[in-house]
Amino acid sequence: MTEASAATAGSTAIVGGRVVLIEGEPIDGGTVLLRDGKIAAVEGPGFAVPAGTDVVDAAGKWVLPGFVDAHAHLGVHEEAEGWAGQDTNERTSPVTAQVRALDAINPADLGFRDAIMGGVLAVNVNPGSSNPIGGQTVAIKCRGRTVDDMVLREPAGLKSALGENPKRTYGERKETPSTRLGTAAVIREAFVDAVNYQAKLAAARAEGTPVERDLKLEALGLVLRREIPWRQHCHRADDIATAMRIAREFGYDLVIDHGTEAYLLADQIAAASIPVIIGPLFTSRSKVELRNRSLANPGRLAAAGVKIAITTDHPVVPVHFLIHQATLAVKEGLDPVTALRAVTIHPAQIIGCADRIGSLAAGKDADVVIWSGDPLDVMSRAERAYLDGREIYRYDYDRHEGVFAEL
Repeated sequence: MTEASAATAGSTAIVGGRVVLIEGEPIDGGTVLLRDGKIAAVEGPGFAVPAGTDVVDAAGKWVLPGFVDAHAHLGVHEEAEGWAGQDTNERTSPVTAQVRALDAINPADLGFRDAIMGGVLAVNVNPGSSNPIGGQTVAIKCRGRTVDDMVLREPAGLKSALGENPKRTYGERKETPSTRLGTAAVIREAFVDAVNYQAKLAAARAEGTPVERDLKLEALGLVLRREIPWRQHCHRADDIATAMRIAREFGYDLVIDHGTEAYLLADQIAAASIPVIIGPLFTSRSKVELRNRSLANPGRLAAAGVKIAITTDHPVVPVHFLIHQATLAVKEGLDPVTALRAVTIHPAQIIGCADRIGSLAAGKDADVVIWSGDPLDVMSRAERAYLDGREIYRYDYDRHEGVFAEL
């Protein structure tokens, strides 16, 4: 890939490949036309490519939208940086709804390059799970000079945690919360404060008087008004039940993150239309909550009618292994079509970006990856990646390494 070709973001036609739309039947010998950063057309065999278009021959290859990881810590938990690159958890207070992952993301984190090499072109970056309320998430693309250039949606959710992590963090200090019941109480108290704050704002607006701003309560208000979802870290079935109970009490949109034992409540989760971002799946049972971790769980949830997305929780599992988790879930019973949706359109829908990413359709962002073959085959690799219609990556078989365009 030359510097000149890498810098071009005009009109490109990817022709002759197996085009996997995600939302629709695959097209063998199809064409994906990229123009001005968007997908201009997706057509079948015989499509007349407009004159002056750069043509890329994808015969024998698979063409897919960029993958999406809906729960990762790219950029806030940097690789090969130690404590200096660790900005995942603000462990100074149980409630830090005001902090934003956006403000800690380093676009130079090596993990972003790994993501692109694995076909992952977008991620939702979450704060960590040490606090009952950890902060605001952000949906970003995986390439840019500054994080502001990468943003898809901000904020995209508000992170909360139940279970072992917050009770360990604060229990070791002999502070609240040191138990599961204490964690739930902290969350409820924060929401009650937010409800009262909204009432105060409404009264002040009616009277034309000012109110002292509170960034924590403003963030929680976004959840109460259903402008962003509540991203609930929970593994055990009892914690998942607590998450659903509190969501019913306060009436917000709930997303279950991790959901190791979600299959035990799959019928209730499906009935409530709650999506589950399941994973990471390539881990040992490092704590009690993970006792029932299994690669069969995504298939169990999907079979029960639950919308699932698969996550690496990078760096817990390296982000470029996202598709391999899907592959092994297929091995253990997950339908292959659902597996691809679980790393494309489903996470895009969950993070509120499905109008731009997650499938191949005219009008969506031109975020496209050409694979050597079926991505669910572990021997396939991402050969070319396009972000907003610009080729940002190409695999060099002679050098046995990926080559990236300059930013």
